[in-house]
Amino acid sequence: MNASLLNDAARVPDATWDVLVVGAGHAGCEAASACARMGLHTGLITVKLDDTAKMSCNPAIGGIAKGHMVREIDALGGIMACITDRAGIQFKMLNRGRGPAVWSPRAQCDKPLYSSEMGRYLGTLVNLERIEGVANRVWRKGGRVAGIELADGRLLGCRTAVITPGTFLNGLIHIGTRQIEGGRIGEHAARALSECLADLGLERGRLKTGTPPRLHRASLDWAAMEPQLGDDPPQAFSHWTERLELEQVPCYLTRTTARTHDVIRRHLHESPLYSGQIQGRGPRYCPSIEDKVVKFPERESHHVFVEPEGREVDEIYVNGLSSSLPEAVQLEFVRTLQGLERAEMIRPGYAVEYDFVMPHQLGPAMEVKYVPGLFLAGQICGTSGYEEAAAQGFIAGVNAALQVLQRPPLVLRRDQAYVGVLVDDLVTREHSEPYRMFTSAAEHRLLLRADNADERLARIGYELGLLSDDQLDQVRAKYAAIERETKRLASVTVTLPAALPVAAAVEGAGVVESPGEPRKLKALDYLARPEGTMAKLRALDVAIELPEAWADCLEVRVRYRGYIEREQRLAEQRLRLDASPLPEGLWDQDLLGLSHEAVEKLRRLRPATIGQATRVAGVSPADVAILLVLARRERSAAARA
Repeated sequence: MNASLLNDAARVPDATWDVLVVGAGHAGCEAASACARMGLHTGLITVKLDDTAKMSCNPAIGGIAKGHMVREIDALGGIMACITDRAGIQFKMLNRGRGPAVWSPRAQCDKPLYSSEMGRYLGTLVNLERIEGVANRVWRKGGRVAGIELADGRLLGCRTAVITPGTFLNGLIHIGTRQIEGGRIGEHAARALSECLADLGLERGRLKTGTPPRLHRASLDWAAMEPQLGDDPPQAFSHWTERLELEQVPCYLTRTTARTHDVIRRHLHESPLYSGQIQGRGPRYCPSIEDKVVKFPERESHHVFVEPEGREVDEIYVNGLSSSLPEAVQLEFVRTLQGLERAEMIRPGYAVEYDFVMPHQLGPAMEVKYVPGLFLAGQICGTSGYEEAAAQGFIAGVNAALQVLQRPPLVLRRDQAYVGVLVDDLVTREHSEPYRMFTSAAEHRLLLRADNADERLARIGYELGLLSDDQLDQVRAKYAAIERETKRLASVTVTLPAALPVAAAVEGAGVVESPGEPRKLKALDYLARPEGTMAKLRALDVAIELPEAWADCLEVRVRYRGYIEREQRLAEQRLRLDASPLPEGLWDQDLLGLSHEAVEKLRRLRPATIGQATRVAGVSPADVAILLVLARRERSAAARA
C-alpha cells in the first residue's frame, strides 16, 4: 500500500466540503443533487462542465425494470425522471400486453437537451459548487477519507467522498486493431485514480461495454423503415409532472439481413472481441452485433431500431448494431440494411474496456468497508446502464450526507424497491460481467410496480428532506382518492345479460343483448374478475371518478389483490432473516460444519445478515441453519466478554 496515502496527513487541508462527488455522469448528478439539497456543502468534480449527464450511448431512459428504478428514484426525491420529462421526445409504456408487474416506462430523449437541462438544474442548487478538474487520488487522514487530489495539484478537503468515474477508470477504446486510451471517444482515461484505488487495497476487475455507429440523418431512407410511435397520450416519467404536451418523434425499425451476417463473418478475425485483444467481459443482455451473429447462427435477422438523438440533431443511433469492427467494415455492413443503403457514418461504433471495483467490498450503504467515508456508485461497481448508475448514485450520495449529519444510513429492502434489489445483489454476490437490472431479479416484483413507487417510497424521500410537504400531500391525496373510489365501486351495481358468460357479455361499445334474466353484480366484483377492466366498466356506463393513471392503479390493486397479499406475507417472512445480523467477527472463526464452498464464499463476501447469506451462491439451507447457531454463539461470547 502506498504509505503516502496514509501518512502524509499534513498535506490534507481541513474539510472545505462536506461531500465531494467525482464524476458528473448519471450517478454523480444524483449524488451531488441529493447531498446539496440535504443542506450539505457539496463539490461536484468533472472534467468538462458541458459534459454533465452526457448520454454516451443511447439517449433513452427507462425500459424493462430500469423504468421502475427511475420512478423509484423520483419518488425518493431524485432528479432523473424530471429531467427526462423536460428532454423526452418519445414516451412509451413497454410490456402492456403482459402483467402489470412488468409494465415499464421508457423515453427517448434529446441528447444535448438532457445534458443542458441537467446542468441548468444543478446550477440552481445553492449548496453545490461545480469544479472542473481530473481527480487523481483519494487522501485519507486517521484512516478515513479526507480529500481529493486533482491532476493540476489542487487538494480539496472533504468529510466524505463519492466516486463515480463511469467507464473512464483506466478506459481503453477498441476500433478494430486500433486502441485508444479513454473512457469515451476523444476523452481521457482515469489511470491515476484506478491505481489509487488499488493502493487503498481495493480488488479490481476488468469489464467491457460498447456502442454502435452514429449515422447522418439526411443519408437515411426513412420511408423504407417501419415507424415505431410513442404512446398517445404520453405518460410522464415523474410523479410530479402534471402533463406532457409535446409532439413526439417517431423511431424506426429495420433488420439485419443475410448479407449483413456474411460481411461480419468474413471480417470476424478483425474484431477485437474475437482476436483476443479484449479481455474484459461484456454485458450478456446487450451483445454486439458480432456476438449476435456468432452465438445465434440460426437467426436469419436481428431487429435494429433507428432512433434520433434529438429533434434537431443530425446523429442517429442504430440500436442493435453495437460493434468494434474496423470503421470501413462497420460502414459496409450498415449499408446492407433496408433504409440504410446510402448511410453516411458520423462516428464509428467502438468497444471500451475499463476497471471496476469488486462490489462485495462495499456495504449496503455503498460505502467501502475498509475506507470510512468513501462511497462508490455507477459502473465502477460493475453495473451497466444510466438507470442503475443513477440509483446507486442516489443511495451513495444520500448515505454520504447522512454520515456527515450523523444519521442512520438509508438501506432499502428487496421488497421495498428495485433500488434495494440492485444494491443487495451488488454487495452480496460475485460479479464477472456487467450487472443489468431485470424484473426477474426481484422476487417481489408484483409489489414493486412502476405505478406505486410513490406509495412505497415518498415518505422516505420526505424524511430525507428531498420531497416537500406539497409533494407528500399530493401522494396522500392520490391514494386517498383511490381508496374512496374503491369503496364507491363496491356499492355500484352493474347489469350483465344472464344468458351469456360474463366474459362474453361486455364488448368495447357496450352490452351484448341476449334473452333471459340479467345478472347483477357489484362493479368492484366485476373488476376483480379476469375479464374485468376499467374500460369495460365505462362501456357499462359506470363513471370512473379518477384520472386515468390513478384508475389503472386501482384496477391493478383490485385484480391482483390475492397475489399482492401473498407476496406481502412472503416478504414479511424473508424480512425476519434480513433482520438477523451476522457478527463481523464470525468470519475469523473456524466455521465448523459449513461446506468448503460456503466457507470460501462467505469469508469473501462477508454478508451482514442471515438473509444476505441465503442469497450467496453456494450457500445451502443446511449451511444457513449452521450459520444461525454459530452467530448465536458468537453474540453470546461477545456479550460475556
